[in-house]
Formats: sequence, structure tokens, C-alpha cells
Amino acid sequence: VFQLSFAPFLPSLQGTRDYGPKQMAIRERAFNAIISCFKRHGAEVIDTPVFELKETLTGKYGEDSKLIYDLKDQGGELLSLRYDLTVPFARYLAMNKITNIKRYHIAKVYRRDNPAMTRGRYREFYQCDFDIAGQFDPMIPDAECLKIVHEILSDLQLGDFIIKVNDRRILDGMFAVCGVPDSKFRTICSSVDKLDKVPWEEVRSEMVGEKGLSPEAADRIGEYVQLHGGLDLIERLLQDPKLSQNKLAKEGLGDMKLLFEYLTLFGITEKISFDLSLARGLDYYTGVIFEAVLLHQENEHVEEAVSVGSVAGGGRYDGLVGMFDPKGRKVPCVGVSIGIERIFSILEQRLEASEEKIRTTETQVLVASAQKKLLEERLKLISELWDGGIKAEMLYKKNPKLLNQLQYCEDTGIPLVAIVGEQELKDGVVKLRIVATREEINVRRESLVEEIRIRTSQC
Repeated sequence: VFQLSFAPFLPSLQGTRDYGPKQMAIRERAFNAIISCFKRHGAEVIDTPVFELKETLTGKYGEDSKLIYDLKDQGGELLSLRYDLTVPFARYLAMNKITNIKRYHIAKVYRRDNPAMTRGRYREFYQCDFDIAGQFDPMIPDAECLKIVHEILSDLQLGDFIIKVNDRRILDGMFAVCGVPDSKFRTICSSVDKLDKVPWEEVRSEMVGEKGLSPEAADRIGEYVQLHGGLDLIERLLQDPKLSQNKLAKEGLGDMKLLFEYLTLFGITEKISFDLSLARGLDYYTGVIFEAVLLHQENEHVEEAVSVGSVAGGGRYDGLVGMFDPKGRKVPCVGVSIGIERIFSILEQRLEASEEKIRTTETQVLVASAQKKLLEERLKLISELWDGGIKAEMLYKKNPKLLNQLQYCEDTGIPLVAIVGEQELKDGVVKLRIVATREEINVRRESLVEEIRIRTSQC
């Protein structure tokens, strides 16, 4: 017998997902914390198109350029989906001749990556970026970007974290004194960038076997990239006989020392680690680079905390805007990108484990009736509440049972019920029920909006 199947067709799009009301409620909490931090630091907001000219994105991401989504040629313009928000920002500054702005931008970006969705790696995902563009005194904006990362990660209470910092000039100086040819700087940089995921031995064999670096140069790099610390390490490297002779490395170490002095004034150095293995593979970085990683103890007997992945990253990119300016005019920039997807995965797992009930609406009050034939009165009252700026709902039935109305509040977390009845109408009052305690009070109709506002301001 031929039978029709009405099972819904659900396309399995690799590296993407749908978000239901509960997930969106968790996500909104995280976005609100991030946006309020960006605003606290005086940022304006911008937006740019989801696609750019292919040539705008080409050559900006090093070995990651292969992950760019190219759109089919529609006759004329070759377009690609944006890979991040930084390159479009630089293009925006150059096109509009802007030389000074502090901005944030929250939007989706696209990468043809191998998704690991349990760890918050997707092909379509949000980035939350904060950048400071303009000519300023060294390291003051850079220090503020690190302070922002510290504030956001502390506010979201994700657990212990560390912010690793390095400088592209220190890396390039280190490569030079270790005997890496100029032409191999960027490709060796991408190998070093893998050190947070794979052991040094694997990185070394990639440098020597795949990228043609001499074993001696690789071993010299190995001595440096396994160092991490604070001001003491910076001082030690400033005295290093090889590094101190290199102009780029010396500049980078001087600025790193200044950065640590500012971070000390911000009171956040206990979460900052100067880490020579941090490389960040993107081609456009020119100075300070940083990455925040979450840590967790394997058990009480393990002294060293283990990284569970990057949740923010950024750095200084002083040459990127000049690439889009016809006259090559540079606008120095520094910025940070918060990895909202990984943060969201952690928050979602934590809330599932805690079994905390998540409200998916902000409704303050349900307008209910205890008797029949009061639909008109409910409609009048809910309209008054909406006009007074109160978030209110009612059930879409002419004569709903009171029990069903109260159960709806329990299920959805609505804290108050405004009950209209014949006696209340005669007396010019509304019975206000507090769902949690089941306490009921009569409130004058003209005072109801204010009473609801006061009672829900503590929620």
C-alpha cells in the first residue's frame, strides 16, 4: 500500500544549527553582557554587507584564505562571504576616509572549516568585535582591549581563564635571529600558531619536513617558543644577547613592557601571560597580539591548568586600512573579537547540567479572569497595560479556566497575574496575584501599571 509520509524534511547543513527560544534566551544574555561592556568603553556601532568583493578578502588571512566562501559569479562582480569583521572594517575606514573611531560590530561570518560543533566551531557563526582606530600614544588602546576581554570573561563567569599576549615584532625578530629566511616568516608563523593544539615535536617536524626549515633554526625557535611569564621574562629577553640586537624584537619588547605597566594599573596582570608561542596565523597583525583561553583543572592533584580553547583574540593591525586606500594612507588599529559561539556552547552545557529553568519571554503579567463573559474586560485591561509599557499576555480563549491561566504562568515563569472579576470591576480595582507566593492584593486600576513596574523591577 502506498503511504504518504508527513515527517518534516530537515536538511543537515554541516556546520550550522537552528536556535530555539531557550538557546536564544541564553545567547541574548551573553550578547547583552558583551554589548554593555563595549558601550561602557564608549564604542559606537556599525554594520557592513555580509559579502565583499573577492579581491577585498584575498591575501589577508595567510593559509586560512582557503576557508573563504566564494559566491557563484552572477555576471560581473566576483564576491565572497565575509570571513571576519576586521577586513570589512578596514575597507569601511578607507572608503569613508575615517581616521579615528572606536566601534563595535556584532554579525555573522562564514568559514569553510571542518566544524566541531560540540566545541562551538561552525561554518556560520557570530563574531563580536571591538576596535579602536586612530593615531594614539603607544599601548594605551591595546591595554584597554585587554581590559575589555578581562571584564567580559569575568562578567560571564565562565571559569578560570588566561589571556596570552605576544607581539608580531618579537616573533619576527625571533625568527630572524634563529635563522629563518624572510620568505618563510609567515609560513613558520602559522606552524608556531598550532602549538596550543599540538606538541612542539609535531610543529618542529612540520617546519623541517613540510616547510623546508633547517633543523638548527627549528631548534633555536624551540628554545624561545616554550617560554612564558610576565614582566620578569620581558626584562630577561631585553637582556638576551641575540634578541636585544634585533631592532624589531627590541621595539616589541619595549612596548610589551609598557603594556604590562598599564595592565598592572588596571589590576589584571594575574590573568595575563606573555607567551612566545602565541602567533595568531592571520597575515594582517603588525604588533601586539593576544588570545584568551579558558582553563580547567583535570583534578585536584594537577598543578597546571589545562586549556579548553580560545574564547577571544585580537591584536594590532596598523597596515590593513592602507591596503584599501588609493594613496596607501595608514590608520593604526587595534581590536578584539569575542568568540561568542564557544562561550555560548559552554553556557548552554552549564545550564543543562544545572537544570535551571530558563525564561524565554519577558512577560511581566498575565491578564486573567475568574468568571465567564469577561473577554472584553480582559482586552480593555491588557490594552491599558501595553499602552503603559507593561509586557503583558492573555490566553486566546473567550472563557479560559482560571486554573489553566495560573498553570500557564507557572510553566512560562510569568511572575504576576492581573485578575478581573465582576466584583473588582464594580470596585474599580484589579486583583494582583503573586505567582511565587500565591499572595493576592487589590490594586486601584489607575495604580496598576506602577504597581506591576515596582513588583517586577526586582525580578
